Amino acid sequence: MAASPRLDGEKKKDEESGPPAYLCCVMLVGRFYDGLGAMNEPTRPTSTSQLFARFRRHRVHQQKLLACLVVSSAAAAATATATAVAAAVLLLYCRTVADSLAGLVSSQILLRGSTKFRRMDTQPVLAPAIDASASVMCQLLSPEGDPLGAALYLPQNVGPPQLQEIVNQLLHNEEKLPYAFYVGDEELSVQLGAYMRQKNANVEVTLRIVCQPQALFRIRPVNRCSATIAGHTEAVIAVSFSPDGKSLASGSGDTTVRFWDLSTQTPLFTCKGHKNWVLCIAWSPDGKQLVSGSKSGELILWDPKTGNQLGTPLMGHRKWITAVSWEPVHLQSPCRRFVSASKDGDARIWDVTTRKCVISLTGHTSSVTCVKWGGDGLIYTGSQDCLIKVWETSQGKLVKTLKGHGHWVNSLALSTEYVLRTGAYDHTGKTFSTAEEMKEAALARYKKMRGNAPERLVSGSDDFTMFLWEPTISKQPKARMTGHQKLVNHVYFSPDGQWLASASFDKSVKLWNGITGKFVAAFRGHVADVYQISWSADSRLLLSGSKDSTLKIWDIRTHKLKMDLPGHADEVYTVDWSPDGEKVASGGKDRVLKLWMN
Repeated sequence: MAASPRLDGEKKKDEESGPPAYLCCVMLVGRFYDGLGAMNEPTRPTSTSQLFARFRRHRVHQQKLLACLVVSSAAAAATATATAVAAAVLLLYCRTVADSLAGLVSSQILLRGSTKFRRMDTQPVLAPAIDASASVMCQLLSPEGDPLGAALYLPQNVGPPQLQEIVNQLLHNEEKLPYAFYVGDEELSVQLGAYMRQKNANVEVTLRIVCQPQALFRIRPVNRCSATIAGHTEAVIAVSFSPDGKSLASGSGDTTVRFWDLSTQTPLFTCKGHKNWVLCIAWSPDGKQLVSGSKSGELILWDPKTGNQLGTPLMGHRKWITAVSWEPVHLQSPCRRFVSASKDGDARIWDVTTRKCVISLTGHTSSVTCVKWGGDGLIYTGSQDCLIKVWETSQGKLVKTLKGHGHWVNSLALSTEYVLRTGAYDHTGKTFSTAEEMKEAALARYKKMRGNAPERLVSGSDDFTMFLWEPTISKQPKARMTGHQKLVNHVYFSPDGQWLASASFDKSVKLWNGITGKFVAAFRGHVADVYQISWSADSRLLLSGSKDSTLKIWDIRTHKLKMDLPGHADEVYTVDWSPDGEKVASGGKDRVLKLWMN
């Protein structure tokens, strides 16, 4: 029988082009079965991590088989027989993929237990369940975001107590320090497994845990008014505890400064010398002097031990004093210089030994509303010209001008402010016999608190915003913080520098991350303007005083009201929490000074 012309033509074509197409299909099918052998895993995955590892392996093999399918289909297009083989290959591939996916789903159902799956178009995809035996990959970070070491696989039953041990070992701390742990801005207060289940978290994603050091001591919130002390005949405008927390001073609209005996809770000294309202007071960091500034522009130094005026008033400012700040004791001991800010647009550096203004810081075009003397020896001034200026203190030269605010700058705060204010004094109550010994202790505290990070500055403004700066690094703000609906009246860093609080005329207090500037929480409860805030020494509690005549204490961990302290008959202008954490002082329009204790 004669051969078909079509078959003869195909034979010649096959001889010219190589092996027949169906033979190529057979070869590729052989490779296909090799792939199936690689995908054949008899054991069922017992954890989510095993499940996803198998899925990745299957996906690689499926991609290889799909490539084989495409090549074989192209090669088989010449003959009907080969096309049938290609169809068989396609069917076998689809069946294999379906079996693979079915195995994955059945494994997921096994892991989930009794969880029922709904249709995919009506139910969002859920994260894989957490296997109780699986470990959690964790990366422990410093408050600045730097890794404390390599990432660790930790059991799910690890909680804050175990994390404390791990962090102290990683940092080689001789004295074990307490830490709080945060994932994002939420405190980690449960075991890792419980947290992962609560958040339905993906076990394949590394959990980034920020470790924030805590104070070695714990402050109890004040809950009662222990004394209501009359004496001032006009509003109490300023109150301030001494660096060691054992003495208290107040300034009033009656032109006097008063020192108070905290043991008997009675007036100790009444200091007269000002001609107008006393607007601001500040203790020297060594606790040996107090300076007060008045509405008439003079500055007076007082001896806290006797209540006597030290020399004559310091004159130079043409308008009232808005703020004063002392040179840190770790830079100069005993303390002999301070800086004053005034409505006249100038800031002046004074030497208490020579009793003269040694440097005049001129450059602002409007009232200087606030001033801070930083731990690096720089002075920061904020003004109603919307600018913040940075000055060096040896010759008074302008170093930088920080721009960003669209309205008056009302308040400045430094991340190191607590240790600058308290100097060498800490919670141990240690005393110092010499000025040099005090300087060394203050320097050690400052270095420990600051660490390797630069000193941070925050500014609050009438434009409803705040800026976080690192002035020694850049002129540009690190963060712009928005959220208040009215002017920001007061800003204050926590003693550990990890938190930042702001008080506003919108009746709220807001909490921010002191390192990144990220918003954390809003404290609402006051029904009028919030004038001033103050921190407990352990950074766990925040105090606020308001136009609504109340004081309120807020819990930083729970973000809730801890204590409501009514008692004043009118607006509360000023509040301060003692460095030893035992007492709170408040003053206001009702002319009385109140002491609060636990």
